[in-house]
Amino acid sequence: MISTLSLVAFGGAIGASLRFLSGVAVMRAFGPQEFPVAVLGVNILGSFLMGVFVVAAAHKGLTHFSPFVMTGVLGGFTTFSAFSLETVTLIERGNIGLAGVYVALSVGLSVLGLMIGLYLARGVFA
Repeated sequence: MISTLSLVAFGGAIGASLRFLSGVAVMRAFGPQEFPVAVLGVNILGSFLMGVFVVAAAHKGLTHFSPFVMTGVLGGFTTFSAFSLETVTLIERGNIGLAGVYVALSVGLSVLGLMIGLYLARGVFA
């Protein structure tokens, strides 16, 4: 368990660093953007890589790397990749309605949670 946790932590450090560097690269290449291009790009790339890894790992017997790659690297790079995988898994299992509920609740309640956190923190720190 400790070795798996270490792999997740190491992968997370790599992924988070790559996400940060992606933001820096977009800022340097295009300057400040009104639309969050870097985050969108990271989310799309991370989701694409999650899809590739899931299939490749299953076909090549590399699922033992999942904690490092999926939870660590890709989870640190973008948690949106895990969200995308869970959504597609529900769809592939025929749970399209449940997938829609999951998407709506994940996005809606996450945005709401952030808004409530901002509101409360501004009240405390203002």
